[in-house]
Amino acid sequence: MKKITISLILCGWMAFLPIQSHAITHASPVERTLSGPVGDPEADALVKRLLEIKEMDTSTLSRSEKRALREEARSIEKALKHNNGGVYISMGSAILIIVLLILFL
Repeated sequence: MKKITISLILCGWMAFLPIQSHAITHASPVERTLSGPVGDPEADALVKRLLEIKEMDTSTLSRSEKRALREEARSIEKALKHNNGGVYISMGSAILIIVLLILFL
């Protein structure tokens, strides 16, 4: 009797496990868009310069010029990320805030 109950529990448990071969999702590639804060002329100028760099024909440039352009593009991207601002909250702190709000209200 004990073997039957254990085997039934095991079969029931196995029936609800997700099958990994069916869990594969095919994500479509995400296209990056370059946009800064609306109405910020400095960010607009950075985005315009970054688009100019990306549209350049680099086949005629020397190795050092290509490296300088790559470094400039990276620094512009970092500046755009930094200038975006915003407040980011982790999921743990968001859950904690919700729980505290529920307890106190």
